[in-house]
Amino acid sequence: MPYEPSRISRRKSPDVGSLARLRGSKRRMIDAHLHVVDFVQETPGGPALIDHMDRANVDKAVIFGLPVRKLWNEYDREPPDYYLANDAHCYYYAYTDVIVAEMVRALPAEHQSRLYPLICGFNPVDRYAIRHVERLYAQYPDVWSGIGEMLLRHDDLTAFTFGENARANHRALYPIYEFAGHYDLPVLLHQNVTAVSKGDHPVYLFELEEALREFPRTRFIFAHCGMSRRVNAPFYYQMVERLLDQYPNVCVDYSWVIYDVAICPERAPDDNWLALTERHSERICLGSDLVAKFERLGPELQRYDVFLDELSDKACADLCWRTAERIYGANKGKVNGVQRPIAPDWEKIIA
Repeated sequence: MPYEPSRISRRKSPDVGSLARLRGSKRRMIDAHLHVVDFVQETPGGPALIDHMDRANVDKAVIFGLPVRKLWNEYDREPPDYYLANDAHCYYYAYTDVIVAEMVRALPAEHQSRLYPLICGFNPVDRYAIRHVERLYAQYPDVWSGIGEMLLRHDDLTAFTFGENARANHRALYPIYEFAGHYDLPVLLHQNVTAVSKGDHPVYLFELEEALREFPRTRFIFAHCGMSRRVNAPFYYQMVERLLDQYPNVCVDYSWVIYDVAICPERAPDDNWLALTERHSERICLGSDLVAKFERLGPELQRYDVFLDELSDKACADLCWRTAERIYGANKGKVNGVQRPIAPDWEKIIA
């Protein structure tokens, strides 16, 4: 039987600033983009997540850690808790996936079924990264629903992270894309379409498109539609619409700054984005993109109501839960109760 939300609330949209905003959207949702650890790899934990999901009218959530950890330098008097807290670097932190998997496994089965965890704790410019994915997939075969969020081109975070700049068409990711396609695992990636200093055209879009062309059997989710802080490009909605038209293997999520900057600036839905959303609603989902601050689930998701109110019932249901369930829920954990096998030597297959 296909999944449907357990209930649809008919509450009116609360006013901005009202305490009712803490209760979240008036529609039951799947949060399709939620980090359960912060940049020092700490988490409030699984019970707190479930509690705040219930308070915020969130039926299910797509969850993941963070592939990087912020460094606390010897000369910094205050411990940083965010990648922009100071100018210290970040480094890749593979244990984030274990934190997520163990957090999920510690929950009762009925709560585990509400979470779609993804693998993200690998260095995307390391050709050994595929081995991390294989190990985690074998170690927790009943947990994972996909791969991501991979942090590739990412404005200031790219500059802060040790090592070579990550990008969607890096050859270290090719065996991971092949692995994901083989097991029908969706891949959520953050790839800015351009650089902070280049707002007149999308200088990094070709990197994403190269990956989409090379791996047509792999399902990709383009996080935030490629937008980030101070990252923008002319005719943004036309660029996103072309990607959806041209590449059937890509979906997008509306989360973080794309919503407030382009889709619904100053709480006024943009007509172009409404038309795009109606046309491609089966390939669009919504997310809070919170970083372990579960108490903010309500306000983050409630802000989408003003946009959802302008959509058809079908498009609204697609964005709220149907698209996310189709992407992440179809291939969770085990298949018919049997542990999924691991194919060997993916890096040799792609080399």
